[in-house]
Amino acid sequence: MKRVLIVEDEDAIREFEAINLKRAGYETVEAASGEEALDIFNTDVLGFDIALLDIMMPGIDGITVCKEIRKTNQSIGIIMLTAKSQEMDKISGLMTGADDYVTKPFSPAELLARVDSLYRRVSLKVENKADETSKMKRGEFVLDLRRRTLSRNGKNIELTQVEFQIMEYFFSNPDVPLKRESILVHVWGQSYYGEEKIVDVNIRRLRMKIEDDPSFPRYLVTVWGQGYKWNTD
Repeated sequence: MKRVLIVEDEDAIREFEAINLKRAGYETVEAASGEEALDIFNTDVLGFDIALLDIMMPGIDGITVCKEIRKTNQSIGIIMLTAKSQEMDKISGLMTGADDYVTKPFSPAELLARVDSLYRRVSLKVENKADETSKMKRGEFVLDLRRRTLSRNGKNIELTQVEFQIMEYFFSNPDVPLKRESILVHVWGQSYYGEEKIVDVNIRRLRMKIEDDPSFPRYLVTVWGQGYKWNTD
């Protein structure tokens, strides 16, 4: 069953999200606050595929909920719900582990497109049938396609499913500059509604995980005017 945790303090918006997701075949569980969301997340035995988190809530906000979820779960897909004026909050949400964001107000079609797209990526972890020996090695890094994990010198690096797909794309094209548009289409899909800057934020997040000095990247480098590349030199 496709399960979504909806975290929204405004009743009308929360009900709107739940109704449309149920119509699309998702099972929904609703929380009216960040505190309630964390309590549900930590006690629900079935687990969730997607979490929809409103950023601005009294008490524990959506960014904090995102951060707490990511401490124990890298597999769940997380979408932040933001207002147009919350530009820095969007970046903060993505840097703390969100996979995507949707700006209010949004249509049922946009909401479902984002949730469906993220669910397909999350479900790959469960459905992946790659051979156990299917691994991609780039220097001291190993990308395990079956387990969908990344390690460096045998030490595991925690990745979200979006981050894993980005790394798989780079490992499949070593030393080749990849344009932001190409990364966006490959990972988020051709019909993605959002902005290209989501690529830049994820690159920053990956550098924090894999680089010795993220300010001076050695592996995931910028090629000015062309995009990003995985450097094997």
